Amino acid sequence: MKAVKNELIYFATAVMFFTRIPVPFSIPYSGEIMNRSQKYFAWVGLLVGLINAGVLYLSYHIFNLDIAIVLMMISSVLLTGAFHEDGFTDVCDSFGGGYGKEKILTIMKDSRVGAYGAVGIILLFALKFFSIKALGNMDLIPTFSIIVLAHTASRFIAGTMIYTHKYVTDIDVSKSKPLANKPLNASSLVFSFLSVLAAFALIPDPRLIAAFVLAYIGKICMGWYFKKHIGGYTGDCLGSVQQVSEVLFYLGTMIVWKFI
Repeated sequence: MKAVKNELIYFATAVMFFTRIPVPFSIPYSGEIMNRSQKYFAWVGLLVGLINAGVLYLSYHIFNLDIAIVLMMISSVLLTGAFHEDGFTDVCDSFGGGYGKEKILTIMKDSRVGAYGAVGIILLFALKFFSIKALGNMDLIPTFSIIVLAHTASRFIAGTMIYTHKYVTDIDVSKSKPLANKPLNASSLVFSFLSVLAAFALIPDPRLIAAFVLAYIGKICMGWYFKKHIGGYTGDCLGSVQQVSEVLFYLGTMIVWKFI
């Protein structure tokens, strides 16, 4: 019974950490709980993806595809508090405007959005909008499942950074975000990947494995870049990997649907 309670705490921690969904009971917090909640990160992505797909579906039947996508993107930002988008803009600003590890990390902790971050997030949202629109025009019904899969897979891929790269301690710990930064055992990683398989079950198209591979290659490239310049990753780096992986999954789906 205690084990079940602990797992519920870990899941609730992941939900509270990544979304604005209220948890109807108080839960304890510690660094250990935060680390153990990481196996549920991708499952939270599955939940977020389902909600977004639902908003897109309902909005499309009221308005049109363009408006439905915008409303879905708005709901996603409200649902997550722009958590990953914030990390993406911080990464754009810090790596775009800083040189050297100390300068990059200093800019990364600045809450203000600079030119690189503003341009980056505009281009990211534009690419996300037009890629989802293109998918919808190619085959609308499967696109709802693609959105669920993209949210789930991208959060799993971002989470693997904890296993493959070193966590870089923030230069100002008082301003750092709480973060799961210690890898768990292999069974926890497998449990996390089960969420991706569950999302794949919604649209069992083997061609989408190529889209997943493309998204993971994006993570490998970003991980190499982060390691080269700051020696590893931060929480903002994980957020940027999630956002880029999500878009790459949409683009990869477009490629396989068009050419395979």
